[in-house]
Parts: sequence; structure tokens; C-alpha cells
Amino acid sequence: MSAYIIATITPKLEHFADVEKALRHMVEVTRKEPGNLRYDLFREEKEGRASALHLYEIYVDRAAFDTHIASAHFQAFRSQIGDWVAEPPQVRVLQKIDVAPER
Repeated sequence: MSAYIIATITPKLEHFADVEKALRHMVEVTRKEPGNLRYDLFREEKEGRASALHLYEIYVDRAAFDTHIASAHFQAFRSQIGDWVAEPPQVRVLQKIDVAPER
């Protein structure tokens, strides 16, 4: 069964560009992982300024997601952004109930 993930990262304002750059690298390397089906990055804006970054991820199964979070590039990313975030990243692991097919 596929694993669906929504992760939210809230950078400190002065490090927003740094976190976004690090996430763009994560997009590049994670999309190459054998168990990854989707890894999309979104920017949220509030009151006219960037406020948070969101990832929408799909893996072939929970084991593929677990492999991702154990990977060297993920561990390096988490260490890199430690002082750049306003709060710990929020990660939600979801189960599909009723999802429209892709067109």
C-alpha cells in the first residue's frame, strides 16, 4: 500500500531562501529514489510574504518512506536546517481513502 506524506517546514524569515534552496536539492535527489513516486514542493504565503514550505510525497509503501528518512541526504538535510527553522517540521503520514485518478 502506498504511503502518502505531507510535510510542513516553517523557516525563520531570515533563512527562508536557505531552506528553500536545501529543499530544492532534496527534490532533485529524492525523486531518484527507487521507492519514490512523487515529491513536490510548495510555498505558502501569508500577508504577502512567504511563510512556510510544504512537501507532498508519495512512496510505493511505508518501507520506501522509511528508507527515505534513513538516507544520508535526508539526514544531512535535517542537520543543515536545524537552526534555520522556527519550529520542528511537521510530518503527516496519510492513508488513501478516496483519491481521484491522475489525468
